Amino acid sequence: MKRFFKAKPRTPVELVRSTEELLMYIHQRPTSRDAKREEKMAELTKYIREVKFILYGNNVSEPIPEACAQLTQQFFQGDTLKLLIICLPKLSLEARRDATQVVANVQRQQVNSRLIACEYLEANKDILDRLVAGYENMDIALHYGSMLRECIRHQNVARYILESDYLRQFFGYMEHQNFDVASDATATFKELLTRHKSTVSDFLMRNYDWFFVEYNGKLLESPKYITRRVAVKLLGDILLDRSNVAVMMRYVSSKDNLRILMNLLRDPSKNIQIEAFHVLKVFIANANKPQDIINVLVANRSKLLRFFSDFKTDREDSNFDQDKAQVIKEIAGLEPED
Repeated sequence: MKRFFKAKPRTPVELVRSTEELLMYIHQRPTSRDAKREEKMAELTKYIREVKFILYGNNVSEPIPEACAQLTQQFFQGDTLKLLIICLPKLSLEARRDATQVVANVQRQQVNSRLIACEYLEANKDILDRLVAGYENMDIALHYGSMLRECIRHQNVARYILESDYLRQFFGYMEHQNFDVASDATATFKELLTRHKSTVSDFLMRNYDWFFVEYNGKLLESPKYITRRVAVKLLGDILLDRSNVAVMMRYVSSKDNLRILMNLLRDPSKNIQIEAFHVLKVFIANANKPQDIINVLVANRSKLLRFFSDFKTDREDSNFDQDKAQVIKEIAGLEPED
């Protein structure tokens, strides 16, 4: 007998519950390929898309805040987030994309003026472990990387990753043979080191030695052009941030660091030369230069002045010209140790 009435649409809470039930079904049958499982997978793909529509809206309607709050509360009341991330490799590419957008959105949703995603992740750090480990699998690396950056919006998540051994792994991920994976890992690394100022400053002060040994050796002196370019630009962003003044003063007091930046001035890439200049000028502007820094600059004075005399940007830049003139003046006026 034909049905004369359409099924009543699921509420946001019912939709999340149904999605979680399907995720659990898929998770408990990882290798099954029977018709029923395929049917469940198709149904799950449909539900994930419906969850996305509630959170983002569609071509005809905007998202409803009340529905978003109900969905988010149910999402974190159970283990929907964890199951969605665990099952992601089993989903179709279309469903993975939708799931990635869903995970991103619920990180920002507030329920009763609280970011409950932050609280959930604090209690379920194994989710973060899984997301970081995603860089080991090229099939899901970009999806997990995107999710991880959204989670890093929460300061407690950023702190957890910075303080764990995972940060050391990023120096390898950023050199991944696959360009897209390396670029994604670099974006996450940058987010970790720039979003939460006080957390980053505290981390760098307490981990200065090993961090900058790795940073200098694996990134600034990398054989890969794109790694060097991103690394020297990020170094400038870190050192010139006001919250990192103590870190900056320590970095620009090292002659070994100075030599690395001077070598980058000789890089074949003009872009790297310019970014290196913006860091080098901090060494030279330091009013309390250690004597060994002065000695290195004096010993290389003629080469530096000759280099800067012809050094220019591709487009006219009055700020760059002023900085360069000041650097030339400072170098020319340095006095060697008696």
